[in-house]
Amino acid sequence: MMAERAPIEQVLIVGGGSAGWMTAAAMAETLGRGVRITLVESEEIGTVGVGEATIPPIRHFNQRLGIDEATFVRETGGSYKLGIEFVDWWKTGHSYFHPFGQHGAEFDVVPFYHYWMREHLAGRTSGPIDDFSMGWAMAKAGKFAHPSPDRRLIQSTYDYAYHFDATLYARFLRRYAEARGVTRVEGKVVDALRDAASGHIRSVTLDDGRVLEAELFVDCSGFRGLLIEGALETGYVNWQHWLPCDRAVAAPSLRQPEIVPYTRSTAREAGWQWRIPLQHRTGNGYVHCSQFIAEQDAVDTLTRSLGDELAGDPRVLRFVTGYRRQFWNGNCVAIGLSAGFMEPLESTSLHLIQYGIMRLLALFPDKAMSPLLAREYNAQTLVEYERIRDFLILHYKATERTDGELWRYCAAMPIPDSLQYKIDHFRDYGTLVAEERELFNNPSWIAVYLGQGIVPERAPAIATTRAHVPVADRFAAIASAMRDAVEAMPEHGAFLEQHCKSTVSA
Repeated sequence: MMAERAPIEQVLIVGGGSAGWMTAAAMAETLGRGVRITLVESEEIGTVGVGEATIPPIRHFNQRLGIDEATFVRETGGSYKLGIEFVDWWKTGHSYFHPFGQHGAEFDVVPFYHYWMREHLAGRTSGPIDDFSMGWAMAKAGKFAHPSPDRRLIQSTYDYAYHFDATLYARFLRRYAEARGVTRVEGKVVDALRDAASGHIRSVTLDDGRVLEAELFVDCSGFRGLLIEGALETGYVNWQHWLPCDRAVAAPSLRQPEIVPYTRSTAREAGWQWRIPLQHRTGNGYVHCSQFIAEQDAVDTLTRSLGDELAGDPRVLRFVTGYRRQFWNGNCVAIGLSAGFMEPLESTSLHLIQYGIMRLLALFPDKAMSPLLAREYNAQTLVEYERIRDFLILHYKATERTDGELWRYCAAMPIPDSLQYKIDHFRDYGTLVAEERELFNNPSWIAVYLGQGIVPERAPAIATTRAHVPVADRFAAIASAMRDAVEAMPEHGAFLEQHCKSTVSA
């Protein structure tokens, strides 16, 4: 029994790519050299490698590892991201921006958004709430600078993330991890041996006959789920009835003369198209539902939109939105695509990897492998998946488009009670209902609610009680401060050139 309570000595990560090397790097930084960490991957097995857009928490991951931002951006061909522009989602010809950061600036005990909604419903504002987003003001002007830490300044009201080449990021982290003692093994896993009594995995066998043993296994093998599904038969919960897209055509295009500091998502007849600007190329893809468009037609739609800019052959990825019935099963934890899949509409793929890793480190087991740890890990992870799921569904459900079978299906489909409850609150009174520690906070929900045409019937009541507050003057001051701040900022391309110019070739 005492031996079982001993610290884990060997961890085996199956699979490389972003998930594998993010796991290896974080474990090496946290666990030190007291735990032998091995990663096995095969050069013959490609990675998905299209997760090029991120959300702000990725900055905290890199900071935890002590990674210098400029070096990271330079070596991954990266650029900066202030949010996502959604084009043609609510209806054709309409666009809105989901910014990283708040709208406006607080000037009273009543939140800015409450006053904005009061003025908007009364007809005293003519534009969208985007007009008060510092992130959007910078994005449409093609500007970038780091936020100010001084909360009194309008330059403190936005946040940022990155665009980068996911394959280059994995290579960057591989160098980081190997320098801290992680051992990489080249090989293809073909079998796993389980303990007869506990059912835990004891070892994996490679295609050349080598056997690799460990006490904790991390499955980063992608959609295949070699351990979590292939060996443990964990099962999968399918969410396609809510998020029906199940294919993506991805293709690179030429680097743009002006690298915009935001991602663009354009709704198409049977899905949506992403455009992600990097320093050495542009990432593109068409996420679609195979039930409503033939695969070749989807490929043709993407390639026609790129025209002469196309810089590589399109490739088709197949997926099923959903999650494993257990993310942690026995002595195996699934990280990344082996754990589940949430389509990349809000750039959450690398975030789910990041928080899967952080959660595992927070609940790191000893050799006894207490099932209580797995139970807590699974509960926390499922809640996170469900909250992200609801936010994604909102984009599809709240639409007036009727020009395609996909949009007609989504407009009519039943949605989870948890999401309907939130929509009802917002539509009735502009109330924002949020769970504790939600990934997407109030400004994100405001942006998508309003951008997708869900407008409250009345403003939050508290805003109507403070008629003495000079709201119009405050709004004008905020707008003026935003204009002055953006004008003083450098162009995004000039910022990259000065601080983190990449030498990566296309």
